[in-house]
Amino acid sequence: MTPTARPSAIAGYEDWPDYVREHPLHAASSAAAQELADALGVPERGALPEVTVHWEETYDGATTSQLSWQLGFGPRTTGWLVKPAGSLGPLPGVLALHCHGGNKFGGADRLVELPDNHPSAAAARAGHYDGRALATDIARRGFAVLAHDTFAWGSRRFNLETPPWRTASATAARRAQWREDGVVPSEAEEYNAAAGFHEDTVAKAAGLLGTSLTGMVAHDDLAALDILAALPDVDQDRLGCIGFSGGGGRSLALAALSPRVRAAVVTCMMTTFESLFPAYLDAHSWLLQTPGLWKLGDWPELTCRAETARFLVQYALADELFPEDGMRQADRLLESMHTGTDTYTGSFWPGGHVFTAGMQDEALDFLAGTLTS
Repeated sequence: MTPTARPSAIAGYEDWPDYVREHPLHAASSAAAQELADALGVPERGALPEVTVHWEETYDGATTSQLSWQLGFGPRTTGWLVKPAGSLGPLPGVLALHCHGGNKFGGADRLVELPDNHPSAAAARAGHYDGRALATDIARRGFAVLAHDTFAWGSRRFNLETPPWRTASATAARRAQWREDGVVPSEAEEYNAAAGFHEDTVAKAAGLLGTSLTGMVAHDDLAALDILAALPDVDQDRLGCIGFSGGGGRSLALAALSPRVRAAVVTCMMTTFESLFPAYLDAHSWLLQTPGLWKLGDWPELTCRAETARFLVQYALADELFPEDGMRQADRLLESMHTGTDTYTGSFWPGGHVFTAGMQDEALDFLAGTLTS
């Protein structure tokens, strides 16, 4: 009897191991940033990829273009460039970094007003962004904004049509629960359930390869930052990044790894590592919890590895994912580390784990004050 072949645990990314083996780690511009790159295992990204423009449309004061590019491994990346309608460059540029949100079926589409938004993107926007299209709103304030799918999300997601055995077993249990509850899941819900279990497999593979989920996400984000900086109507000396939740962690890592970043917004993604033990560890994905990262110092201390960035860190007092005492302690640490400078601003907001309209307005004012003055 012929044994059943095991499905690939990294379908769509079979070329990932060779890429990591063949590329050195990201070469940072400072010793402090290099320590972080090494701890995360960020691979060097190689030459600037060729960008294809698929379509362009102007609506309600913003011009949106769908772009794509091929990195050195895995599926092709989709991104959206949004600018003020009729703008003449060079414009300050912002990289808009989507959240984790338990939604890997989609990616940056949750941040952009599109002619036909997928229901999963609309749901993510309603649930996490107060119904607003963050990237489009930033563009209307006078910025060129690039929002891209990062490693394992959206166009860069893994192929889970035939999931690996452990993921398949867990997904089967979820389907049984849906049937018992009379729920008919959508394609996105089916994928996101599988991807939630599969994230452990991705993190395991990354660790074996000497990298991490955060390191691979940072690889994709650094490549997108290079693409944004190279656009002809973008001022490469006035670049920032913004993210909520997992996107906030991406914003912090990107600012620490690249001196191109002059302004970084970190929303609902700041605490002390100690405050996560023992009750809050299970609330977070591998994006926050890279093995060994604490050896470099606490999460707030990563801001000191950024050479040029000013930070706005926004906290939600009723955030379900972070204890208030951890956020307060992080704020005190950041205040002490940035004393006498204008490199840190912290603000506390009521409510839960949501990037509210008020928080977004404050973030846009911060980006405008930092990058357009």
